[in-house]
Amino acid sequence: MPYTNPFYDPSRPHHTPTGFRNLEPNTRVSGDLKRWRRERREAGLPKAPEKGYEDFVTRWWQPADFATAGDAAWWLGHATVLVRRGGLHVVTDPVLSRRASPLSFAGPERRTPTPATVADLPRIDVVMLSHNHYDHLDGPTVRALVKRFPDVAFVVPLGLGRWFAQAGIGNVRELDWWESTTVAGATFTLVPARHWSARTPWDTNRTLWGGWVMEHEGFRFWFAGDTGYSEKLAEIASRLGTIDLAAIPIGAYAPRWFMGGQHVDPAQAVRLHRELGCVRSMAIHWGVFELADESLDEPPELLAEALLAEGIGQDDFRALRIGERLALRETDR
Repeated sequence: MPYTNPFYDPSRPHHTPTGFRNLEPNTRVSGDLKRWRRERREAGLPKAPEKGYEDFVTRWWQPADFATAGDAAWWLGHATVLVRRGGLHVVTDPVLSRRASPLSFAGPERRTPTPATVADLPRIDVVMLSHNHYDHLDGPTVRALVKRFPDVAFVVPLGLGRWFAQAGIGNVRELDWWESTTVAGATFTLVPARHWSARTPWDTNRTLWGGWVMEHEGFRFWFAGDTGYSEKLAEIASRLGTIDLAAIPIGAYAPRWFMGGQHVDPAQAVRLHRELGCVRSMAIHWGVFELADESLDEPPELLAEALLAEGIGQDDFRALRIGERLALRETDR
């Protein structure tokens, strides 16, 4: 029988009878994936970092240290960010496995080590998940988190509750775009993103995707998740208020003809920082997995160029080392 979206609401334009969709035009056509894979293979892409992988790790990686007190954010690689605010610990898209894949022996493999294991983490209260791609929803990491922190709560887009139920995980809240829930005194709102979802070749866009805004004690953190550029994203700040810290992707953007509708490039990331009026931003979704054609060291270089072109200081939009801590307040530095 054909699949029917159990959440379908005809009044919501991103809903369809069989799943979900972006509000922006679809830029991909049939055959694009095969063409990209063929061209990538023929060109020998992605290329290694300019000075090699070992030098890249030395420059851009460090073990995470959670011992320092105070409100802070740690970039743990790819789209995994740990935020501590007012004693609450929230982590985004936790992926600490060696591969972003359903298989232990194949699929995208880390080029940089994990800066921390689940055993190293402080108590995790809430996990914010953006969508179900394997580089964002990692079963082994999720199960390890639940085993160590049985009370951890998961906030997820519509449709992902089924995955958690099948995994025997019950403390899950499913939300639609612009819906909010409160956990441990903090408010979590699922906000739009321009992307897509799939865990298999047969379930494309059956579950929703999005970003998250966490508001706690007057502090707002926007986790963009995976997203292509859209002028509609500026509505996040206009509806929810000033973004004090944003985690914005800058990687997996090449080639633009294929990746443009699903991933921003560094210049577009800077544009989102400016259009949403973010007080500070941190770069994510680069430096770990080779998911597109650019080299691992290209995104921060292009980010620096884009910031210079826009007259924005590099302290306002940071390219952190994997594992690095970013204090949220001057008094916590």
